[in-house]
Amino acid sequence: MWAILIGAVLVIGGFLYLFRQALSRRLSEPHQLVQGSQTLEPQHQGLRFLGLSKNWPGLVIIALGALLLAFGGYL
Repeated sequence: MWAILIGAVLVIGGFLYLFRQALSRRLSEPHQLVQGSQTLEPQHQGLRFLGLSKNWPGLVIIALGALLLAFGGYL
């Protein structure tokens, strides 16, 4: 029973870690587009902030929690 509860806490904690990493980025300043309108969309951001190099701790925590959820009943 405790293994399943700890697994659930680890999965939720891993997702919260990933959300914090994505949401803790600095806010962008308004800038002009080529068409002349203003936007808050970051310039040249890409998807680098979603890469494994920055998010591996959260993914490891989620994987450990998933293992405990899957096999916690057998412990």
